Amino acid sequence: MEDDDLAQIRKARLEQLKAQGGGGGGSSGGGQEQKHLTHHAAEARQSILSQILEPEAADRLGRIRLVKESRAQDVENRLIMLARSGQLRSKVTETQLKELLGAVAENKEEEKIVVSRRKGGWDDDDDDLFADL
Repeated sequence: MEDDDLAQIRKARLEQLKAQGGGGGGSSGGGQEQKHLTHHAAEARQSILSQILEPEAADRLGRIRLVKESRAQDVENRLIMLARSGQLRSKVTETQLKELLGAVAENKEEEKIVVSRRKGGWDDDDDDLFADL
């Protein structure tokens, strides 16, 4: 009796997974739906940003995105959060965006590459050692 119940539960779960597109049965509907949701979310973000940014600030943010995608994403997230919480009274100017960039940079330490050169390396006198070869 328990085996029949377990089989029914498994069958119901399998049907549920197939309906969601995760059944692994070759259905590509789930992937299309995920792409659609991602595209819709990106459009919503752009819509919000176009409403809260002045054109110069939007241009600067676009240039930042070309250089450092993660930094632009952090700034966008913060701007959207401020807009949703009602803390923005007017459109964000380029100067205000620069200040926000500074605040984001202070909160997030970036990895710095340190180059340490060896002391006592090659110099011009060492070239004479190989002249006889």
